[in-house]
Amino acid sequence: MIITRYIEDLGKDTPVLKTDFLIVGTGIAGLFTALKASQHGQVIVATKKHIDDSNTGLAQGGIAAAVHEEDSPFLHLEDTLEAGAGLCNIEAVDVLVREGPDRVRELIAAGAQFDMKNGAISLAREGAHSKARILHAADTTGAAIRGALVEKCKLNSGIEIREDQFLLDILTDEDNCECFGALFFDAKKGERVIYSARAVIIATGGAGQIYKHTTNPDVATGDGMSACFRAGCRLTDMEFFQFHPTVLYGHESQRFLISEAVRGEGAILYNGEGERFMKRYHSLLELAPRDIVSRAIWNELQNTEKPYVYLDMTVIPDGPARFPNIHRTCLERGVDITREYVPVSPAAHFIMGGIGTNTNGETSIRGLYACGEAACTGVHGANRLASNSLLEGIVFGQRIVDKAEEIMYRRQVDSGEIYRQFDSGWIFRPGQEGFRPDEVRMRLRDIMWDHVGIIRNESGLKQAYLEIDSLYNAMHRHTDILSYYETINMLILARIIIQACLWRKESRGGHYRSDYPERDDMRWIKEMSFMNC
Repeated sequence: MIITRYIEDLGKDTPVLKTDFLIVGTGIAGLFTALKASQHGQVIVATKKHIDDSNTGLAQGGIAAAVHEEDSPFLHLEDTLEAGAGLCNIEAVDVLVREGPDRVRELIAAGAQFDMKNGAISLAREGAHSKARILHAADTTGAAIRGALVEKCKLNSGIEIREDQFLLDILTDEDNCECFGALFFDAKKGERVIYSARAVIIATGGAGQIYKHTTNPDVATGDGMSACFRAGCRLTDMEFFQFHPTVLYGHESQRFLISEAVRGEGAILYNGEGERFMKRYHSLLELAPRDIVSRAIWNELQNTEKPYVYLDMTVIPDGPARFPNIHRTCLERGVDITREYVPVSPAAHFIMGGIGTNTNGETSIRGLYACGEAACTGVHGANRLASNSLLEGIVFGQRIVDKAEEIMYRRQVDSGEIYRQFDSGWIFRPGQEGFRPDEVRMRLRDIMWDHVGIIRNESGLKQAYLEIDSLYNAMHRHTDILSYYETINMLILARIIIQACLWRKESRGGHYRSDYPERDDMRWIKEMSFMNC
């Protein structure tokens, strides 16, 4: 698949801003990397909407790290490899678990406060972890971390935070070998702006909004992944999408997650018949890996008219005190967790694939880096271990900054060179008539949920590809520029995900094919990558 690029109306009046490090995204990966990079040069952090808009703030359970004397990086590595279903990059996992504890200590030094018990950090256990190693701040860990990092970044004179900046394109040389900046749309001013930088670091998060049911906020439309793909980067492991099993049932486009830590504290799943059904699916019961629990719930829902199962939190001592945010939110939805079961069902949560990088966050294009959920080092394999995502962002963000001396030797290009290089082309040009972006997006999300969700098969995937290909060519240009470009990004990624699902003729981790239900290690212990060439 080749995506044509074009830049329209890019002339000499387009503003050009220069910096050493351009970081796109304000989740944990972007903000932590910005703080560390500011020790070496000037940093601009650009975010699509507000600095608080990211998946990080929604993370409830916590951040995993082997910080207890009875735990070890080796045990953390073993658990991560087991959850990854044979596809983890062992080198990347080793980096994650060995360097993770030090990065967590730096988070604490930056002001992140985790729950304490008897004078020590309180550690929780989550699904597929052999030890209690989850540092948490009640059930709003992500918000606590984000708050500390935001405050630090705002007080840092070496960091400029620019909100309402939508990433349009990665600026490269003619051969797509070297990156020297990025093109944005400034939503406040209604104009395009160029950022020239020695290093461009993509930390734009995931793409959960391509699914009808997701825990992701509305900004999670895969903009960084799509832009890097158009620039010539490879996207890897895109068939592996994690569906969180316990999400509060509702009809919102972004649904409220019930943390895995709830099951770690003893919560029990029941079907509509009152049966504790997980005993039929896995020896770890509710603490089985997320893909197994999600498929188990999906299977149970096929035998009932109710679109949800039940999560019993009444068995947790002091549940409201341990999970105050969940307690409050459930009460607002009419459910008292101290007396009633919580209706839950799965929703799209995290993509294991992303922009292919090495363990230093480097892409195939010099000067272009990626970290956090937008990147794919192979650390998660086919299925992410719970609470490894926040850790991933800070560990590999630091690895990028470790290259700062090399980065600072790269020259910045002037505006004249940018205009000479980029006088034509950036995405495909759709017709002037057709569906509005919001109509396309609604249909896209339905297609992905129905045919490219928890259970997949060849006929459904082929149908989805044809329908999305039709949508891709039927959307017209619209005055709502952000919605238009977001929808383009979502369509590009949806096509790639579907093709990856078609190619992988087996079931593994977050990818389950009902027509190929077995894991096939003889033929499929390999990653699959897509490039725009």
